[in-house]
Amino acid sequence: MDRKKKLRFIQFTLLLLGILIIFFTYIKRENNLNEELIESSTMKKIEKQLSEQETSRNDVFYNIEYSGFDLNGNRYIILSKEAIIEKNSSELVNMKNLSARFYFKNESMLNIQSDKGIYNNRTLDIQFFGNVKGNYQNSQLFAQNASYINSKGFVSVSDDVKIIDPRGTVFAKKLLFDINAKTLKITSDKNKKVKANINLK
Repeated sequence: MDRKKKLRFIQFTLLLLGILIIFFTYIKRENNLNEELIESSTMKKIEKQLSEQETSRNDVFYNIEYSGFDLNGNRYIILSKEAIIEKNSSELVNMKNLSARFYFKNESMLNIQSDKGIYNNRTLDIQFFGNVKGNYQNSQLFAQNASYINSKGFVSVSDDVKIIDPRGTVFAKKLLFDINAKTLKITSDKNKKVKANINLK
């Protein structure tokens, strides 16, 4: 009887030991798989972000300045806190905290600022987006969008346009500033009365 009991005890011990080995081996393998899955997914996420950055941008510059003359011979200076040159279209420069100054031949100056902008270094056109602020002589301008079209010699301003002038305040849909003629054309929504042509000479 003692021999049978010992034999059963040994068999039970070996069975228990085998079950424990299988259990711990399975748990360890599952943990390793989980760790590999986490690391793999993290790596894929990082690789995706890097590839998106590489395709969307080439170089980032800080505190940059462009200066030159437009087609009408007026001098301009463009300042930006951050500029990104796109990889696929190197003539387009995406800017943040943009400020542009236009010095006209009659010694007057036009300032325009915005949160963001796009400068085309081939056509010299500039687009301003978000919190556009401008001033020309004694007039102040507020809007959401503005465009300087160099080839046509005008500045177009739209979306929530507000002009504060010593002669009064004007709310408009859009205004067009002709650089050559020094005239300002103001239009409004159909239901509003404001529509004017102002000579700025």
